Amino acid sequence: MRAIRNCFCLKKRKPGFEEPSILAAETHFTVNEVEALHDLFKKLSSSVIDDGLIHKEEFQLALFNNSNKKNLFLDRLFDLFDIKRNGVIEFGEFVRSLNVFHPRAPEADKIAYLFRLYDLQQTGFIARDELKEMVLALLSESDLSLSNDAVESIVDKTMMEADLKGDGKIDEEEWKEFVTNNPSILKNMTLPYLKELTISFPSFILNTDVKDLE
Repeated sequence: MRAIRNCFCLKKRKPGFEEPSILAAETHFTVNEVEALHDLFKKLSSSVIDDGLIHKEEFQLALFNNSNKKNLFLDRLFDLFDIKRNGVIEFGEFVRSLNVFHPRAPEADKIAYLFRLYDLQQTGFIARDELKEMVLALLSESDLSLSNDAVESIVDKTMMEADLKGDGKIDEEEWKEFVTNNPSILKNMTLPYLKELTISFPSFILNTDVKDLE
C-alpha cells in the first residue's frame, strides 16, 4: 500500500524536487526539517507562478514583500541560491543554500559564502567598487540613508583594514582574517530558527515515512 502511495506521490512532484533523506544526508537539516522547508518552499514557489520553482520575483516578494523592488544584494543572493544558473531556484538548491545559514554550519563556510556574495564580478577578489556597491545595496535593503562622504569613509576604512597586501583588492585569505577580526559581520549569516523548524512546522513531523538518524 505504501509503495502505491509513494508511486502516486512521485507522479505529482514538481521539477527540482529531491528526496528529503538525500538532502538531510548532505546538510545540517534532519529529514523532518527538510520536509518543513518543503512546506515553506511550496508557499514561496507558488506566490507568483505555481510551477514548483522559485523565480526572482517570488524571491523578492519573500524578502521585501515587493516583487518589483530592485536591489543588488537580492540579485547576488538569488544568484548564489541559483546553483545551476538556470534563472530559478529548485527545492534542492533552496535547502543546500539555506544550509550555510544553519547555526551548526561551520564559520569557515559562512565566511566563504559572504566573500562570494561581495565578489560581484566573480574574479576571486573583492575590489573597492564592488565593496562600495554592496555597502550601498545593504543600506538600501535596511532603508538607511548615508551621505556619499559617509559611505566613502566606510569603504576606505574597510579597505584599509582588509587589504593587507595594499593591492587595491581583497582576496579570500585577507577576507577571512578581516571577518575573523570583525565577527559582527557574520551576524546575518546565521538564522537561529533553522534549528527549530520542526517546532515552527509541527504538522510535518507526522507526515514523514523516514526516521531521522541520530
